Order: sequence, then structure tokens, then C-alpha cells
Amino acid sequence: MFVHPQFDPIAFSVGPLSVHWYGLMYLVGFALFWFLGTYRAKKDAWRSMSAEKVEDLLFYGVLGVILGGRLGYCLFYQPDFYLAHPSHIIRIWDGGMSAHGGIIGVILAMFYFAKTRKMSFLSVADFVAPLVPLGLFFGRIGNFINGELWGRVCSSDFVFAMIFPQAADGLPRHPSQLYEAGLEGLCLFILLWLYSAKPRPVGKTAALFCLGYGCARFAVEYFREPDSFLGLLALGLSQGQWLSLPMIVIGLAVWFWVGTSQKN
Repeated sequence: MFVHPQFDPIAFSVGPLSVHWYGLMYLVGFALFWFLGTYRAKKDAWRSMSAEKVEDLLFYGVLGVILGGRLGYCLFYQPDFYLAHPSHIIRIWDGGMSAHGGIIGVILAMFYFAKTRKMSFLSVADFVAPLVPLGLFFGRIGNFINGELWGRVCSSDFVFAMIFPQAADGLPRHPSQLYEAGLEGLCLFILLWLYSAKPRPVGKTAALFCLGYGCARFAVEYFREPDSFLGLLALGLSQGQWLSLPMIVIGLAVWFWVGTSQKN
């Protein structure tokens, strides 16, 4: 079996200021969003998206990810605690971000951007969708570096079995952070980038993201240890799975709605 390497969560320090790997992973994701978004905007003149607009879109997106991710965690996972202790909501340094909340925050940011730029929301969403998975990829790598959000117990004979000392039980577990990084991060990025490289009906790429992320997250949750303060919920599903189901439904609905509207 492998044993988690127990990385130092602090990448480097400058005087009293410490920079954590998890924060750096967010910065890498944002940087790749800008780089790939600018590349595509310049190369393809993608649906009236310019390099200058990409910078504005990134600014709103960063706010959406951080605010949505934090508020989503507080409301989706521990609402009773944070409603009783509202001052703790801003304590991001204590940990606690929700990928689903971050996605909702990005959606709201795209709505605002599209409205103020007089652009189609679905066109903006189609442009953004292929750029998001790499951010998810590096976010999960950050989780792995921190040794958090480990997987469920598995057989010690399993090829990827790993002991996470933070779990404090010495049991072999799935490195589910890496499963998520590979499936909802790298694989989804490749799928969406290649699919959107050719002209597609407006809304199809965004729908494929919702469908792809929802299915990937739903599947990986079977290997991820449920949050200790929640456990498994109705029908034996985790909170992450219940939050992924609406994304799957929305993805399917938009996919078929776009297809039908194009025919009409």
C-alpha cells in the first residue's frame, strides 16, 4: 500500500506571510483560465469574445468561485453551525469550499457579465465551460496535497490503496481526490475543449459541462468518504451526489432543448 506523503501544506513563507499549496492551486487554475481563454478568443474570435473581455470575465469569475464556493459550503454542508455563528463564514482560512457552490457563483457571474455586455448568456457559458475543468483539476490536487477529503475504505490489495494518516485509523482508502482530478478535471477538460473546437449550437457546450461534471462527481462520490458530520443521506447517497443530480437534469434538459429549438 501507498502512504500519503504528508506534504507540508505551506509552499513557502515570506516573513510572517505563509503561502499555502491549496491557494496556489487556485491561482494556477485562474491563470490557465486567462491563458486558454485569451488564446481561444484571439485564435477563433469565439462568438464575439475578445481578449479584453476574457480579463473582465475572469475577474467576475474569481469572485464567483470564492464567494459561491464558501457560501455553498456553509449552506449546503453545515447550515446550522454557520447560521448560529455567522462571523465564521468569512474564515476561509479554516477550510471549507464547495465545488457546487463555486459553480453556482460562476453562473451568477456569467449572468452579470452577459447582461452588462449585452451578450447571450448561453454563448458566454459555452465559452467558459471548457476553461473550468482545469481549475477543478488543480483544486483536487490541492486537496490531495493537504491530505483531506480522502476516499472510502478499500481492500489493501487494491492497486491504488493509500493510507491517509489524517484519517487516524490506519485503514487503506481510495485516493478519491486523484480520481476526481482525473475524471471531473482532466478528462472533462479534454472532452469539452475538443467538442467546442468546432462550431456547435449555442448552449450545447455548457449543457455538456453540466452533464459531464454531474455524472463524474456522482460516480466518484461512491469512492469518497462522506463528510463525518453528514454521512450518507436518503437512498444511501452522499450530499455531493444529491447536489450533482440537478446538474445532470439541467444538462440533459438544455441539451435536448437546444437540439429541439435548432430543428424548429
